[in-house]
Amino acid sequence: MTSNRPYILRAFYEWITDNRCTPYILVDTHLPGVLVPQQHVNEDGQIVLNISESAVVGLNMDNYAIRFNARFGGVPTDIQVPVGAVVGIYARENGQGMVFEAEETPEPPEPTPPTSLGKKSSKKPALRVVK
Repeated sequence: MTSNRPYILRAFYEWITDNRCTPYILVDTHLPGVLVPQQHVNEDGQIVLNISESAVVGLNMDNYAIRFNARFGGVPTDIQVPVGAVVGIYARENGQGMVFEAEETPEPPEPTPPTSLGKKSSKKPALRVVK
């Protein structure tokens, strides 16, 4: 099965905003694919990002990453956080939210050869030069 983390993130985001609170995410910047301003990363390699509607532009939370544009020191910056890099999501006002356990990245499945109605073909593939 696919990871449930992106679904939980979207649900907590909605729950936090429905309760008129400010959603923050804690991000592990050591993971590949994280694009954040490095000058704002703490000594543990983490950054806290405000993802409220008033703080970001173009928020997109899909099954793979959270993407948006935000200002850091007045400079517009494109942010990308793979879902697996999100350590937690919580409300700034009361700290309610969820912390995630580290997720192992599953190995991609081995490709299976195509078959015709479940039967393996006895023909060998052949290449020919086309001029």
